[in-house]
Amino acid sequence: MSNPLDTDAGSELFSSYEAEFKLVQADLTQKLDQIPELSGEPRKAAISQAERALEEADELLGQMRLEKANIPSSARAKVNQRFRNFETSADQYKRKLTSLASDRAALFGGRYTDNPSGGPQDAQLEQRQQLLAGTDRLDRSTQRLRNSQALAYETEAVGASTLAELHGQRDRIMNTQARFDESEGYLDRSVKTLRGMARR
Repeated sequence: MSNPLDTDAGSELFSSYEAEFKLVQADLTQKLDQIPELSGEPRKAAISQAERALEEADELLGQMRLEKANIPSSARAKVNQRFRNFETSADQYKRKLTSLASDRAALFGGRYTDNPSGGPQDAQLEQRQQLLAGTDRLDRSTQRLRNSQALAYETEAVGASTLAELHGQRDRIMNTQARFDESEGYLDRSVKTLRGMARR
């Protein structure tokens, strides 16, 4: 069985996003399987966790969509097929989560009514969940920023090394030119000396 992360089917960066997506996919599958067994606050918390996992999956799909442009056209067909499969999976997860989240009786448990009051405790819980979701997104964005900075530093180091090498080559060329000019001066003086000797 061929490895879906073969480098001949995509760039290393695309493959790393693909591997991350599969980890999120496995985590999301587990969360969605657990939600039907829960009710009340545990169910709300599990749904929030699944929503955050879906957001991360969407971010990874966006990264893969951008990276596809850097993949050689000869390998892009395989990558496009895998990418479409990932998009299809993400859409299925979204539909399943929407269905689970719309079951208000299971979501609110014994507190559910056709006209829920939405008391202060519910508002506080929702605010905490939003804060946690924002913190998780910030952490993921910070990690991606750190990865980008590390790549930028590495690229800067390669550029500095290349610049130093070019500077060294320039110095060698200038030294060679100086020696050539000096040799040419010696040759001119030798020619003049020989001509003077010939006239005498």
